[in-house]
Amino acid sequence: MSQAPHAPETATPQAESSSAFDLAAWNEAALARIEPALDRWLGEGAVPSRESLDAPMRYAVLDGGKRLRPLLALAARAAVAEHDGTAGPGGFDTAAMRAGCAVELIHAYSLVHDDMPCMDNDVLRRGKPTVHVRFGEAGALLAGDALQALAFEWLTPADSAIPPALQAVLCARLARAAGRDGMAGGQAIDLANVGVALDEAALRQMHSAKTGALLQASVAMGAACGAAPAQALAALERYGAALGLAFQVVDDILDVTADSATLGKTAGKDAAADKPTYVSLLGLDGARARARALHTAALAALDDSGLRGTQALAALAALVMDRSH
Repeated sequence: MSQAPHAPETATPQAESSSAFDLAAWNEAALARIEPALDRWLGEGAVPSRESLDAPMRYAVLDGGKRLRPLLALAARAAVAEHDGTAGPGGFDTAAMRAGCAVELIHAYSLVHDDMPCMDNDVLRRGKPTVHVRFGEAGALLAGDALQALAFEWLTPADSAIPPALQAVLCARLARAAGRDGMAGGQAIDLANVGVALDEAALRQMHSAKTGALLQASVAMGAACGAAPAQALAALERYGAALGLAFQVVDDILDVTADSATLGKTAGKDAAADKPTYVSLLGLDGARARARALHTAALAALDDSGLRGTQALAALAALVMDRSH
């Protein structure tokens, strides 16, 4: 089995506190809310005449995925709850849940489109055929479009679940993370630089936008559902940025060290497509060292936040480092 990067040898206060935190129990409680919410909200408004669209949408979102983005949103909400006292147990309030699930929809739509023949032309995702293989290219394209729009619907519910002012904040944050200066822009940079040897600054810019922006937004949107000092929010932004980039560095490592069965997607495709990665730039050992440095930076940002409830965020950072797929 492949070896993911190891956690830093020198423990920070956050690393020490996260070691005593029961992430498995916390994840189980969170996922017990996330999965039914995704299932329920995807089913709202479904009608027989749209089965050809609803089926690929549900296929793209349900039955697979780590749910890291909604987990981060809920963990960030829990971290700031000490400042407002309005969150439910563990920070599982409706606004943060909708925020995290909305980011998950954007992530799912991006995977649907990225796998299509006009982009990465992949046939395997989450251990099953990609959406365009299962439902055809037109079905995949429309499902991705619909998931993107639905994400913003979830942030603007007809009831009073999310105050209008918070709706605007969440929608703006998600739009920036998903659009030209975020995920879509990063993907454009990626496609334009196949076969090009990028320097580290350019590679960092590409990955921070393509992958990191949505992860950073998950943290920021979860925190926005509560109240916290500006210093704490800025520190959480830094945590999200470091974690988002670390996730992609680990992804680059796994692309060359894990097999397709473990990854649930085609292994080695970046190297085969001659795409710039942290492994191609720094080598395997250098990429692992960079991931460890980013993990350390993420934990340091949590320490700088001054928040007392960041154990889940620290534990999720360790999970990103230790993942095998």
